[in-house]
Amino acid sequence: MKILGIETTCDETAAAVVTLGDEERGRILSNEVLSQIAEHAAYGGVVPEIAARAHVEVLDRLIARALQRAGTTLPEIDGIAVAAGPGLIGGVLIGLVTAKTLALVARKPLLAVNHLEAHALTPRLTDGLAFPYLLLLASGGHTQLVAVKGVGDYVRLGTTIDDAIGEAFDKVAKLLGLGYPGGPEVERQAQNGNPERFALPRPMLGRRQADFSLSGLKTALRIEAERLEPLASQDVADLCASFQAAVVDVVVDRVRVALRAFAGVAGHPTALVAAGGVAANGAIRRALAAQAGEVGLSFVAPPLPLCGDNGAMIAWAGLERLRLGLVDDLTVPARARWPFAEAAPAA
Repeated sequence: MKILGIETTCDETAAAVVTLGDEERGRILSNEVLSQIAEHAAYGGVVPEIAARAHVEVLDRLIARALQRAGTTLPEIDGIAVAAGPGLIGGVLIGLVTAKTLALVARKPLLAVNHLEAHALTPRLTDGLAFPYLLLLASGGHTQLVAVKGVGDYVRLGTTIDDAIGEAFDKVAKLLGLGYPGGPEVERQAQNGNPERFALPRPMLGRRQADFSLSGLKTALRIEAERLEPLASQDVADLCASFQAAVVDVVVDRVRVALRAFAGVAGHPTALVAAGGVAANGAIRRALAAQAGEVGLSFVAPPLPLCGDNGAMIAWAGLERLRLGLVDDLTVPARARWPFAEAAPAA
C-alpha cells in the first residue's frame, strides 16, 4: 500500500509517499517540503495571499518529485491523501483541488485528512506507537492536550483560551525584534540567557482543568521589555530565557493535570507524545521526557523534520484511514476550521 500525501495548509508546500513496511510499520519513501520563510520574513508572519500563490507555483513539480524519489508512479499509488483543513483557506483549496483532480484522473481513492489528526497520528508512523496515548499538540495555531484512543477517536482534555504556544513564541520574537520564524529565534536566544532574571507569571498553574492561557505571560514580558528600553543583547537573551522557562513550567503542569484526566476517558496511556512545530523546542522536549519518566511512561516526539508541516504525516493519516475504509468523495469541502477532537465531559 502506497499513499501520496499533499500538505498546503499554511506556508509549507509538501508532498510525500508513505508505504506500509514490515510488521505494519510505516515507511517514508519520499518527503518533499518547500518552505516559504523567505517570502514571508519581511512581514514578520505568514501572508495568506502570498502563501497561496507560492503553493500554486510549485505544487505540481513537488508532487512529481515526490513520486520520482519514491521510485513510483501515480498509477502505482493506492490512494491520494490531502490536508483538507484546518488552515489558510486559499492554500487548503489549492491542495484539495489538486488532490481531487489527481484522484479523478487516476481513479484513486481520495482521503481528506484533518491536518491536526495527521500530527496526532505521526508517532504511529515514526515509532509504531499503540493506542491510547496522551498527545500535546502544540504549534503556531493550536495548543491542545488530547487523548488519542484510535483513528478518528479523540478526546480533547485541554486547549488554549487565547494564544497558542507557537503563536506566543512568535509574538515575543516580534516584540523583541528577532527574526522570523520567531520560535526557533527565541529558543536560540534563551540558550545564552538567565531564566531566573525576570519573575514572569505562570498562567493557569494549578487549575483543575488542563487548559492553557498565555496572553498574560506575553503581556508581562512586554512590560518588562518596555521598562528596560533600549534593550541590550543580554536583556533580550534573559527575557527569552525567562519566557521559555515560564512556558515549560506551564506545559509540565498542564500535562500533569491531563494525565490525571486521561484515566477517566481512555484508561492507561501507552506514552506521552508531543507533536506539532513547538515539539521541536529542545527545552520543552527535555521537560516532557523527564515528566514522562517520573510517571513510568515513555516519551515520544517525531524527528525534528516531522514536527513541522509535512506531506509524510498527511500520507500516513491517509493510509490509516484507507485501511479502515474511510474514503471521501469529490464533494468533500475545504475547511478553514475543523476541530478534530471532542471536548471531554466536565469533571
